[in-house]
Amino acid sequence: MSEQLFLIAQIAGRSVAIDANQVESVVDIGHVVAVPRADAHVRGLAALRSRVVTVIDTRAALGLEPGEADGGRAVITPVDGHHYAMLVDALDDVAPFTAQPLAAGVPLSGMWQRAGRNLIERDGEPILAIDLAALVPGLSAPTT
Repeated sequence: MSEQLFLIAQIAGRSVAIDANQVESVVDIGHVVAVPRADAHVRGLAALRSRVVTVIDTRAALGLEPGEADGGRAVITPVDGHHYAMLVDALDDVAPFTAQPLAAGVPLSGMWQRAGRNLIERDGEPILAIDLAALVPGLSAPTT
């Protein structure tokens, strides 16, 4: 298998890997305007470089305790022609890794199972590679 570039981020104290092909940019999100009747993990809308992006609370999308009330670090990813700001706690690294298939014995539940794609290994630590599109509400199936 060949190496591909991954962004390593922290979500609720857990390291995750994001394929660099999903990353348009990394930004700091300021004020977020709530959207009435939106899914629970849609934090709201934010202005970013003369456009509006939908802000997704990745913690809540993965079934964890929601993050801080406003803004923070985000990975901008395009999904079906729309831009989403996927909130993360921190960004650690960008580096090439070889993605390994998920082993049958790796227990993932809920949205972790839906979003999980592969494993990478960094300094002996296995890190789950996730598909950001799987965390966007309204998609019928995750992208590959």
